[in-house]
Order: sequence, then C-alpha cells, then structure tokens
Amino acid sequence: MSSEQSAPVLHVLSEAGRRRTFAVISHPDAGKSTLTEALALHARAITSAGAVHAKGGRRGVTSDWMELERERGISVTSAALQFEHRGQVMNLVDTPGHADFSEDTYRVLAAVDCAIMLVDAAKGLEEQTRKLFAVCRHRGVPVITFINKWDRRGRDALTLLEDIETHLGITPVPVVWPVGNAGDLRGLVEAGNTEQMLRYTKVPAGTHAAIEEKLTAGQAAEQEGEAWETALEELELVLSSGPGYDQQAFEEGKISPVFFGAALTNIGVKLLLDAVVDLAPSPGPRPLANGGVREVGEEFSGLVFKIQANMDPAHRDRIAFIRVCSGVFERGMNVTRAASGRSLTTKYAHTVFGAERTVVDKAYPGDVVGLINASALRVGDTLYTGGKAEFPGLPAFAPEYFAVARPKDISRSKQFRRGVSQLDEEGVVQVLVSDRRGDQAPVMAAVGPMQFDVVLHRMEHEFSSPITLDHLPYRLARVTDAAGSDALAKDRLTNAEVLTRRSDGVLLAVFADKWHLNSFQRSKPDVLLQPLIATAD
Repeated sequence: MSSEQSAPVLHVLSEAGRRRTFAVISHPDAGKSTLTEALALHARAITSAGAVHAKGGRRGVTSDWMELERERGISVTSAALQFEHRGQVMNLVDTPGHADFSEDTYRVLAAVDCAIMLVDAAKGLEEQTRKLFAVCRHRGVPVITFINKWDRRGRDALTLLEDIETHLGITPVPVVWPVGNAGDLRGLVEAGNTEQMLRYTKVPAGTHAAIEEKLTAGQAAEQEGEAWETALEELELVLSSGPGYDQQAFEEGKISPVFFGAALTNIGVKLLLDAVVDLAPSPGPRPLANGGVREVGEEFSGLVFKIQANMDPAHRDRIAFIRVCSGVFERGMNVTRAASGRSLTTKYAHTVFGAERTVVDKAYPGDVVGLINASALRVGDTLYTGGKAEFPGLPAFAPEYFAVARPKDISRSKQFRRGVSQLDEEGVVQVLVSDRRGDQAPVMAAVGPMQFDVVLHRMEHEFSSPITLDHLPYRLARVTDAAGSDALAKDRLTNAEVLTRRSDGVLLAVFADKWHLNSFQRSKPDVLLQPLIATAD
C-alpha cells in the first residue's frame, strides 16, 4: 500500500478507534430513558435531565420525541444521540423498552458494538431483559450490566449477581460495588481502588449530576462502619470466587462487568460512562452476506437499521438511520444501494439528538447518520461505495396479533394509503394483504398489541386519516409457499389463511392457535410451514 493510500486509511482507523456505539436495553420501567438522559448529562451534551413522565413545567426526556411516548412515559421508537466524553465520540442508540417493540430493538442491536443491560434492583431479571440479553448473545454484542435504583429498597446484591449467572449463563464481574443495602445507599467503591469510597449528594429530581465526594478508606470505615466493612467483604468474596475481569472474555460474551447506582439521581452514572469508553469495543470488521468481511478501513459502507417519519412536526419528512460500518461518509457523495444496484446521492444528511438535528459533512465507522427523504431505502439495506458490500438482512419477527385496517372516512383514501405505506417502510408493523380483502383493507401484523396504538395515533395525527382496526383471531404465523397457499385454500379452514407480506412478497400462513397449526401439519406433512423468529428468543 502506498503512502498516499495508507494516510486516509490510517485516519479512518484512528477516528473509528475514538467511537463507542452502544445501546441501553431493559425491561419496561427499569429506568432506561432516565439512564439515557443521565449519560448524556454527564457528558455535558445537555444541561439538565428531564423525567420520563413530564408533568407541569418538567421536561420530557430528550430522546423521547413522539407525542405518544411523552403521554405514556415510555420509549416506543429508537433515537440516536451523539456526544463526546473524554475525547471519545459516543453514539448512544436509544431502544424501545416495551416488549411489544422487540423487533425495533433487534434492529438497533444490529447497529451497535456494545449494550448496557439495565436491571431493576427490586425486580431483578425480568422477562424482557432475558429476551433482549438472548438477542445480544445471538448477535455477539458484549454486555455491561448496570443495577439501577439502588437508592430504593430492593434485593440483595449477591443474590442479583447469582441470578444473572444462573439465568443468563454469563459470569458477572463487579467493577463497582454498593456501600449499603438497596434503599440505604451510602456510596460506591471501585473494585480497582478499595482505598476510597465515593459518596454522593443528591440533586433535586436528578436534574443535574449528583455531587461526588471522595473519602479515604479510613474515613469510610470511621463514618460508615459496618456498611463499609460489609461492602469490602462482599466485593472480595465475589472477586475471589470468579474469573476476574478480562477484556477478551468480555468481548466474547463470557463475562459482564457490573455497576451499581441510581440513574434518576445520577449516582454511579459517570463511572458507567467511563467504563463504556474504557471497555466497550470500537467498530471492527463486519461480516458480509456472502461470507466475507468488510474491514473498517475499506471504502464506505453502511447499514440502514431504522426508518422514521415526522420526528419533528416542523419537518414532515422521512429519515433513514444508517450505521456507518467502514470508510468515510461524506455528505453529497454518491452511494450504491446493494439491493437494487442503483445509485443515490446523500445531499441531506444529519446527525440527530432527539428531535434536534445538525447537518453532518463527514461521519466515520460507528457513527449514525440520518439521510433525509431517501425514499428508496428500506430497513436492512446496505449502502456502499467501491467494491460491493452487502450485509446480512435483518429478519422479521413472528407477528402474534393481526387486525384489518380501514379508513373511517373513505374520502381520505389517498392519505390512508400513504400512511400505511410509510408505516410499513418504517417497520412499525408488518403490512399484509390478501385477495379476500384487497389492498383497500390491509392486515396489520404486530409482535405486541401496543404497536396498534402507535398505528392508530400516527394515522390520525400524522396522516390525517383516522382508521378502524378489526382484530382477527390469528396468533401464529409461518412462512409458506405457493403450494402451501393452495393447500390451505383447498382445506377451506376457517381459522387459518395465507397473507402476503407487502414489503417482500413473502407468503405467511396464519393460524388461530397451535391446535389448528398442528392439525393442518398432520394432514399435509409436505407443506412448507417455516417458523419465523419468535419475540427476541
């Protein structure tokens, strides 16, 4: 390689090495959006953090922009926040916390290099947390654990760690340990520095970072007594009985570094943010669909992991979120869409911090770029320059809820069609069609029923076409083919039918329950009935 060629490559590798691209995953109500704000607050990307439930004059969280999210105090879409900390560029991709939006979370995990698993100190491991951890393991995403809400009554720290090891099959390695039981948080001690204790003074409503005070071991012993001694004994017990921290084991998913704190009051959050800088891997080579890899220093390539419309009511547009995987993204460059082989320009490119946008001229591996009004793009698309690159597609989850959508006002059919198409492209729901109903009455297929609430809200408020949803009795979906479709049609089953997924033409055989599915399989054992991915399992 000549010096003229190597200099740009070395620059890309240097910039990629500064990037940390990560997500926060959790069960609903574990404090994910609050932690997202607290992380950004500590990096001084924002001046004050808002609560998830915005009331009166209190702010809503920066990463939750949709009206429905603000009303319910949950995240149902993902937003990308970029900020700097200790000279590193942090790309925090927010994820939906609710189980009904597992499919969107799965897509986000395809775009990050690390995840923070948030565990509620009182509730411990919950169902959605386990499912999301399984997705991380499937995708090879290393996981940092943050045990949240330690300022409230909760479970014993040793028991929580035992549950993580038993139920997730990963070894928890404490990096930070609490001084005091859950609900009686006296401070924190770092495993690598037991000669001091960090004590925190809360700030009202956690609107600013908690005030940190450093005590020597002698001061901690004098002032905290038994709580300090117990913390040291527990920490020594856990560390002596485990493998200890090892970077390779972390990146291979064998261990998970563990932190304790309270996101709402910003306690322990800076230690967690520092750990993302120190421990989380920077962008690396990415596997291609054909079995090769795309090296970070090669020409530009990127993965479309999210499409969202109308993020800001003042901008009625559509944003395709792209994770830069290799090379340099430059605004205005021509890129090729791998699925079609067609070229498109990237004139309108932004970085997005909640609803705030900044024009981006250059982006490097690990960065998330929003392309405005790139209507040809779909979730799972690969964009590239130079030698062809195509990353593995993002699989669709198995829908479990089905409803026929119809416009309330037939005169607004044009708005209805536009809205349905937009929601389909974004992956808000899977849109299915059938000969029985025609395109005028598409079937909305969802992983969870709350997705239908989003559809109803957005169709009325964004597309000015209120709709009705008539729920169908189906709960199971299997991929089939033309022969399977013919077989189902001939059987004339009342509790099953075949629908076509509009985005890719895949045929889905849907059944009311396992009994009807098994009955049909026994009578037609040669018919293709291929399972889809279950909800994040």
